[in-house]
Amino acid sequence: MALRACLRTKPGLTGLLSQLSSCSSHGAARMSPALVAQRRSSSTSQKIKVDFDQRTGVAVMRMQSPPVNSLSLEFLTDVCIALEKLEMDKSCRGLIVTSSQPKVFSAGLDILDMYGKSPEHCAEFWKAVQEMWLKFYGSNMITIAAVNGSSPAGGCLLSMTCDYRIMADNPRYSIGLNETQLGIVAPFWFKDTMVNTVGHRTTEMALQLGLLYSPAEALKIGLVDRLVPEDQVLTTATETMTKWLAIPDHARQLTKSMMRKPTIDKLTSNREADINNFVKFITKDSIQKSLGMYLEMLKRRKA
Repeated sequence: MALRACLRTKPGLTGLLSQLSSCSSHGAARMSPALVAQRRSSSTSQKIKVDFDQRTGVAVMRMQSPPVNSLSLEFLTDVCIALEKLEMDKSCRGLIVTSSQPKVFSAGLDILDMYGKSPEHCAEFWKAVQEMWLKFYGSNMITIAAVNGSSPAGGCLLSMTCDYRIMADNPRYSIGLNETQLGIVAPFWFKDTMVNTVGHRTTEMALQLGLLYSPAEALKIGLVDRLVPEDQVLTTATETMTKWLAIPDHARQLTKSMMRKPTIDKLTSNREADINNFVKFITKDSIQKSLGMYLEMLKRRKA
């Protein structure tokens, strides 16, 4: 169950490890309110595309890193830059995250950023993973994950950082933190995010067994909040965003911070130790050998 169809091509750590933009100000003071309300902005990098509608205050971030939106260092850097720009634009109140790739939301962290790389590169990569999580999990914006495909490991983590998750009701898709299936241990902040989402006992079972859930199973345990037909994921996310936007921002933001700050502070105060632990682990000969075998398996599947 751990090696799903979405891993037939490029790996995604937590794809080992698994199965392992911009929204800047547009000179509103020099425009009429009507023109500002109609203004849209779009930002595209090689890996992501961000469209922002100032009329609604909602941005849509589309992951477009073929074939499976592996979370590479370049990808994570683009995401963090885009998020920072969106946060700086006070007119941007909500963000919907989805995928432009068929059948996959994200297959997880990119093994190619961990295999055969220097300790310095691995440290830089892991710091980027941390930064992505911190920016999403601590965002002042309303964040909705429109999960329109499989989302193992790091992809599951990304979806869990959002305030609400809508998933395509397709039994061929799966979602979960399945690191142990490949001999990997999910970091403490992966674990904490899942505990905050589905509870301690469910997380304990899920992480020890490396479970991947079907959409129906994910809904049952609260890993996702709603299932809809595949062609309605994005429209449903847009409709759901309207309900969240009806809540005064300051009250929602303070409540979100109250709920998430202890988890964020735990990583923030342990970032260097977490990076050092990751580098020490991922550069072990035995782990590098396992990564190499995994990459070879993916090549054979692709062939």
